[in-house]
Amino acid sequence: MLGMGHDVVDIAAFAEQLDQPGSQGRRLFSARELRQSALRAKVKHDGEAAHLAVRWAGKEAVLKAWCEALGGRPNPYTLDDFPWGLIEILDDSRSRPHVVLAPACDAQLQESLGMGDSLRWHVSLSHDGPIASAVVLLVG
Repeated sequence: MLGMGHDVVDIAAFAEQLDQPGSQGRRLFSARELRQSALRAKVKHDGEAAHLAVRWAGKEAVLKAWCEALGGRPNPYTLDDFPWGLIEILDDSRSRPHVVLAPACDAQLQESLGMGDSLRWHVSLSHDGPIASAVVLLVG
């Protein structure tokens, strides 16, 4: 294990931010993430915000795992330029979550850690009541 990240999100506060006029919150998600969240909300008969909030927690946990894996190496990004939209938290055909990095982001990860394509992500997502939570492991 190279790094671990964990994050929790208050779903109601997250939903409020998404619904504010002029909010740019949805641009932090890919079209696939937005589509999957809308579909899950429809199937589960709950709000889309819960499914986006848990994906946001996943993205934050990816950042934390990546930073831990860096150790003393320099961070390739700051919070202001971290490529949130290039990191997807998607469900596979069995509804299991996984991390998908855009090719440029994946190359940056490999370069920043000095490793090849042997890196793998493991992610667990959960939401219950008012809280969304994600745990991410980066292994190599």
